[in-house]
This record gives sequence, C-alpha cells and structure tokens, in this order.
Amino acid sequence: MAQKVLITGASSGFGKLTASTLLKAGHAVVASMREPHDRNKPAAEELNSQGAHIVEIDVTDDDSVISGVAEAMKIADGIDVLVNNAGKGALGLLETFDIDDWKKMFELNVFGVQRMNRAILPHFRERHSGLLIHVSSMLGRFVMPFLGPYSASKAALEMMADNYRVELSSLGIESIIVEPGAFGTPFHSNRMHYSDKERAASYGDYAEVPERQAAGYAKRLRESGAPDPQMVADAILKLIEMPRGTRPFRTVAEDQGAGPAIRKYNQAAEEMMQAIYSATGRAEMLDVK
Repeated sequence: MAQKVLITGASSGFGKLTASTLLKAGHAVVASMREPHDRNKPAAEELNSQGAHIVEIDVTDDDSVISGVAEAMKIADGIDVLVNNAGKGALGLLETFDIDDWKKMFELNVFGVQRMNRAILPHFRERHSGLLIHVSSMLGRFVMPFLGPYSASKAALEMMADNYRVELSSLGIESIIVEPGAFGTPFHSNRMHYSDKERAASYGDYAEVPERQAAGYAKRLRESGAPDPQMVADAILKLIEMPRGTRPFRTVAEDQGAGPAIRKYNQAAEEMMQAIYSATGRAEMLDVK
C-alpha cells in the first residue's frame, strides 16, 4: 500500500536519492529542505518534476519545523512515515572543536530530530500508527579518528530512537534506525570543521592528518567498485514496505568494510535488550502493538 512519507534533508545525498526511489515505487513524498526557492532550487525543481511535494523546513528552527510539518500534513492529507535524514558530518582533531561547534552539531543531528518527532507524533498518536525512520550511521556504533562530534551525535541519536521505540510501541508507533556506511555523496564535502585554529596549530603537522586521510578516503569512494549510495535508499524503501511489527530496529546499509561486524554487534545488543526487558517484566515494550 502506498505510504505518505515526509523526508528531511532531501536536497542532496541520501535524502534526495530516497525521495526519488520512493516516488518510483509509487509512494507519496513530501521532500523537505532549506531554501527550496534559493540555493536548493535545482534539487527542489528536480524532485517536484518527479512528483514530490516540496516543503521548506530548517530542522534547527522551531517555527520552521512546526509550520513545515503542518504544511506537509495538509498537502499529503496526513503523514504515515517520517524519515529523519537531515544531518551533517565533522572533520578534525577532537580537541579543536570548541563548545559552539558541538552545539551546532547536536542542534542539527540530535535536536533537529527531536523537533521533527515532537511535531509529527501528536498526529501519529491520534491515529495509533506511524513510522519514525532515523538515518544514523555505523559511526554511531564505533569510533574512527577525526570524526568525534559526528560520532557522538549519532550515538545520541541511537539512544533517542531506542527510547522512542520502547515508549511508543504500545501506541502502535514504530521507531527504527538505518545505519549507512561511507558512500560517495556530497556529505563528505559539507562537513563541519573545527573553530579553534590556535589549538589546532599547537598539534603541529599532526593537525593536517585528518584532511589528508579524508581526501584519500573520498577519492576511493569515487572509484569504480565503490559502495553505491542507492543501497541506503533501497533499505529505507524496503523498511517502509514491510508490515508493521516485522521491521528490525536497526538496519545496516553497508556490505563492505565494517558492515558485517556491525550487524553482529547489533544482534548482540538486541539480544541484550530482550534479556534485560524480559528480566524486568517489560518484554512487551519491545514489540509494536
């Protein structure tokens, strides 16, 4: 059955690709983004030509989220699925990111998701159904050097999504996670960089290592045989089309590199959750009603 899907951060990367993929599969899509009539106008026009409804939402702004979600629900006559995709990466030595840098990272990657969920959940609760899909990252499960604020924000997102999972299950609402690996998308060119240049200078030549490693890795992601980001859009499509109550809580969208290891990690984490919730008499909270 066709679903009505609202996607954040649909101007590029996974968001745009997911919007196109869902439209081709016959779903109704409201693609949200910042500045759809200005810098993101080409992306907005392209998605609109494919059948998407375009709504302006800046997930870091309360008023923008409230008005944008209301507009999306009016346009689509309700929303069945929210895909929290909007986000940003980071690159640099952890110590060189000041507190304002950290606030900006969490404002988008964590607080932005909470704003969107708070805006849509009254609608879901009224209907006793709905699906929250949180686009996280495998880096929310383990760390790699020089990506610290991003990993921390995704780890926080994972805990938020898990809390929503158990608190909303009895209301018929699902909260799940998609964990992409590294793909050749504009994400890598739009990272946040550290603000404390003086602190970076105190590291000497070592401060240049993050940029060099990132440049080499980005090059590999553009080479033949590199992972295809379509895998992420396909994973989201598959989850949306699965019957309610059968969706896994975590889905790893990566078959190379760390993907197989993270699947084992996630399986162990799920077994732990099942054991703890069974021991405390809360097992039913892990299953959507």
